[in-house]
Amino acid sequence: MPVVLYGRETWSLTMREKRRLRVFENRVLRRTFGPKRDEVTQERRKLRNEELNDLDSLPITVWVIKLKRMTYVRHVACMGERRGLYRVLVGKPEGQRPLGRPICRWEDTNKMDLQEVGRVGMDWI
Repeated sequence: MPVVLYGRETWSLTMREKRRLRVFENRVLRRTFGPKRDEVTQERRKLRNEELNDLDSLPITVWVIKLKRMTYVRHVACMGERRGLYRVLVGKPEGQRPLGRPICRWEDTNKMDLQEVGRVGMDWI
């Protein structure tokens, strides 16, 4: 788990990455719980996703990433304005943006996390 979650404070997860983390988590759970004996045919088979969800309902990796990101946001917000990291995260770059849909920024991800917790309208700073 530490190898998978290295640098999680600075990630801005997309739906594709969340899905890949859930696939990894299901693979780990299948290895942990092992095969299940089918009641009808008495054969061993892999656990299905629904059965894994019953055993472990929360996607722990995504939850841990959000929790650690929010604690890191608090740490960065408490930094003074003279610190380089604070200036990089709060500063606005000059120039034109490239064409196309804007990428999901770290700041946008933090705002979505605050809305999920119930802090609607609260700025992360």
